[in-house]
Amino acid sequence: METAPAKTLQKRQVIFLAILLLLWEPGSEAVRYSMPEETESGSFVATLAKDLGLRVGELATRGARIHYKGNKQLLQLDVTTGNLLLYEKLDREVLCGATDPCILHFQLLLENPVQFFQADLQLTDINDHSPEFLEREMLLKIPENVQTGTVFPLKIAQDFDIGSNTIQNYTISPNSHFHVVTHNRGDGRKYPELVLDKPLDREEGPELSLTLTALDSGAPPRSGTTAVRIEVVDINDNAPEFLQSVYEVQIPENSPLNSLVVAVSARDLDAGTNGNVAYALFQGDEATQPFVIDEITGEIRLKRALDFEATRYYNVEIAATDGGGLSGKCTVVIKVVDVNDNVPELTMSTLTSSTPENSPETVVAVFSVSDPDSGDNGRMVCSIQNDLPFLLKPTFKNFYTLVTERPLDRESRAEYNVTITVTDMGTPRLKTQHNITIVVLDINDNAPEFAQEFYEAQVPENSSLGSLVLTVSARDLDAGSFGEVSYALFQVDDVNQPFELNANTGEIRLRKTLDFEEFQSYQVDVEATDGGGLSGKCSLVIKVLDVNDNAPELTMSSLTNPIPENLPEIIVAVFSVSDADSGHNQQVTCSIDDNLPFLLRPSVENFYTLVTEGALDRESRAEYNITITVTDMGTPRLKTEHNITLLLEKPLQIFRAELWVRDINDHSSVFLDREIPLKILEVTTPGAAFLLESAQDSDVGTNNLRNYTISPNAYFHIHVHDSGEGIIYPELVLDRLLDQEEVPELSLLLTALDGGSPPSSGTALVCILVLDINDNAPEFVQSLYKVQVTEDSLVVSLVVTMSARDLDTGSNGEIVYAFFYATERILKTFQINPTSGNLHLKLN
Repeated sequence: METAPAKTLQKRQVIFLAILLLLWEPGSEAVRYSMPEETESGSFVATLAKDLGLRVGELATRGARIHYKGNKQLLQLDVTTGNLLLYEKLDREVLCGATDPCILHFQLLLENPVQFFQADLQLTDINDHSPEFLEREMLLKIPENVQTGTVFPLKIAQDFDIGSNTIQNYTISPNSHFHVVTHNRGDGRKYPELVLDKPLDREEGPELSLTLTALDSGAPPRSGTTAVRIEVVDINDNAPEFLQSVYEVQIPENSPLNSLVVAVSARDLDAGTNGNVAYALFQGDEATQPFVIDEITGEIRLKRALDFEATRYYNVEIAATDGGGLSGKCTVVIKVVDVNDNVPELTMSTLTSSTPENSPETVVAVFSVSDPDSGDNGRMVCSIQNDLPFLLKPTFKNFYTLVTERPLDRESRAEYNVTITVTDMGTPRLKTQHNITIVVLDINDNAPEFAQEFYEAQVPENSSLGSLVLTVSARDLDAGSFGEVSYALFQVDDVNQPFELNANTGEIRLRKTLDFEEFQSYQVDVEATDGGGLSGKCSLVIKVLDVNDNAPELTMSSLTNPIPENLPEIIVAVFSVSDADSGHNQQVTCSIDDNLPFLLRPSVENFYTLVTEGALDRESRAEYNITITVTDMGTPRLKTEHNITLLLEKPLQIFRAELWVRDINDHSSVFLDREIPLKILEVTTPGAAFLLESAQDSDVGTNNLRNYTISPNAYFHIHVHDSGEGIIYPELVLDRLLDQEEVPELSLLLTALDGGSPPSSGTALVCILVLDINDNAPEFVQSLYKVQVTEDSLVVSLVVTMSARDLDTGSNGEIVYAFFYATERILKTFQINPTSGNLHLKLN
């Protein structure tokens, strides 16, 4: 019964025999040839190619060769003619001994693809051996009173031939006392017996000399002779008799020397010397016989080592002779028991030391196994390590193929050490191991992969040319030139591109100066290509860091000059400030000299008003030089200065008082500027008030300026602010949120009315610019685009143009197109133009 481990090994090794159907056609039998032994070497045996249905040229192209058990070359194949020839003269007796028929098995092995054909060569016997007696003379001591018809066994001759060529008959030289009878043994051999025809008379003749002849039936027949000398002795009328005529014993082939095989025993009823029995080997050459017998005890012991593989059984004849010369005979049949004393052998027929990766099932090796032991001792199983991607498949008569179980991956493992273990089923089990190394050949099956799919870097604007921005890195798991990576910027505008890439190191450096105020960031795609043409891609976002390289700017919106004396908190000027930088570099502060009677008041974002601090006296000082300083918060801090020279004027009522001129309404209210610009952010909270330029009216009293109105609209109303000193100012009040995308600008008619009769008026146009903020996300014209692309489309073919719009203005409304989410396969197949939204097939 097989043990569980043995069953597991068989399950591992013998997965299926389907490959045998490819190598050996169903129902096909071995091709058998026959020829006489001793035929000269080089003799023609057969046209093997024709007999197997193969073309002659197919033998050479498919790597045909003859394989014989033990790898001893007995035959040779001429692959050019397809003829099978003898390699050397064959001796049937050497190759097969007494085995009949003598059949030599061999295989024709075709290596590409692997295929086997079984063939047999039967050697027929020729009569090339003569019968031969091992002894030149036989001595028989026969008492004179022996009755006629008494039979005396004679020693047999040996003949290595078989069939009719071996011994068929024995004869004795003509005489009047004896004749020879030839008998058949159970093993097919023939033995002679001498029969007494006429009583002997010692006094007439104490000794006879005869010639025994052994004859075969060959053509021509051969013979061998030996002398038979007969001594006639006195009466000894009881011959020794064995207790058993046949002894059958078994002895293991590894028994130590001098081991007891069996003890035979014979008895003789005579007394005295005629009853003393001596034992001896009756038949055989002492030089070749592996046994020896103690002539007194009858113990048969081993004198030379046994080998089951050479001789499996022995027929030993034992003679017991008494002191009077009479003898008896028995046969001892000794069966040699096989022990597992031969290690299995492995013969490698074909070996491929390297195999490409990603290939389907591939034959790596073809080999045969053998074990000269018998039974379970000669049964073998083959195995390899369980953790390897290889399979052992039995093919034909102890032939195996080692094949890959699945496609190999060199990047996972580049080399395999396979140990083929051949184990017999004997006790103890013996095994042979054969180690082979299989190298996995690389193919270009890996594209370069970047260490990161997305890189982000920050570069200060105005950085020097050649500055290192960042270094990208990709690796390729392939070997040799397939694993060498070169870098390139992927589909860039070389004219406007401010970066350059080192193809070998992956270093990205500046080749043009960056300006934060022009571009705040860049998106760059980098492609890594290996030596086999496969490529990978990564994306880079390079942000430009602002440096404080822009001084603040001051824009004067309105200016009152000259200004009247004796009036408190007169709005002298309204101005806005700005800075093209960002962050702290964009934040600004405004100031004037501390010793001047003026104040700076911030209004809406980045707007300031310059007002008088209390009433001014023209007689004390008629002119002021004011320097407005605007400073940003950057490093280093930059500033801008704006100089204003203000004049004071004396009110007209002083002159009227002196001249006693009665005022009439002969002047209309007049605005100094016909257009009043005003900038308002679209997120300004309703209720915010914006001080506008005051109109001028030269009249006094009721004829002077009394009220302001504004053209009806949905966003503003006018609030009149009275200074308490006869001067009123208009304030524009926001009633609802502005939306730059709906109303980018407004033009309102501001009317100044006096109190005369009839009233007179003056107008100015308030031009309101609504400042945009980024409060609108881009929207595609279509939410879904459906297109069809044929598989034979050219690379860089336009697939579709996508369009989006953004209601914001300026940089807030600029749109950049990019993949929001895409698999690696999409990124390798398509590319999108960030500016136009065109989707193209990618150039590989």
